[in-house]
Amino acid sequence: MLNLPFNHTVALIIITVVVSLLAFSNQKLMSRLIFWPPAMQKGQYDRFITHGFVHADGAHLLFNMITLFFFGSIIESFYRQYFYDLGFALFYLGGLIFAILPSYLKHKNDFQWASLGASGAVSAVLFAYILFEPWKLIFVFFIPVPAIIFAVLYIAYSIWSGKRGNSHINHSAHLWGAAYGVVVTILLEPRLIPHFFNKLTQLPF
Repeated sequence: MLNLPFNHTVALIIITVVVSLLAFSNQKLMSRLIFWPPAMQKGQYDRFITHGFVHADGAHLLFNMITLFFFGSIIESFYRQYFYDLGFALFYLGGLIFAILPSYLKHKNDFQWASLGASGAVSAVLFAYILFEPWKLIFVFFIPVPAIIFAVLYIAYSIWSGKRGNSHINHSAHLWGAAYGVVVTILLEPRLIPHFFNKLTQLPF
């Protein structure tokens, strides 16, 4: 009988889907789990984590979980060598916390502001993947786009949309999550810097 390692990516997806679906039909649960800064004054610091396991709607949930599914297992294979096999889970949860911190500092006294979703941590996973394979194709709405091109467009769009400030999407979490994914991965494996630039020179066309 094969002794296969427990897949933390799949576990995170299952937990997120279950909790999100439960919260869709339970407003009290949703309100308790989302990231609402004033709740920190009541000591509810678990919201730094729990906000990543609830989503605004089915499309929001599906997009994040599909992205995590396709790129999570690859990054998990790198991170599992750290922290007694818990490296990827800690990396993911750390992404949730780090990505939301700037928003928390900006809105900590704002009773009208809230945030939810796994986008910060998923951005961390995706951008860590780009360090390994910058020219791999990512399918964006079924259109194949090289990972590095997607990264540039994603950052530009997030900065532009964040400055406009007319949507309910927390673009700041996307950017900080992406930065976290790149920086932490390079700190653990500095050789990824020459690897990344070497891969960039190997144009696939």
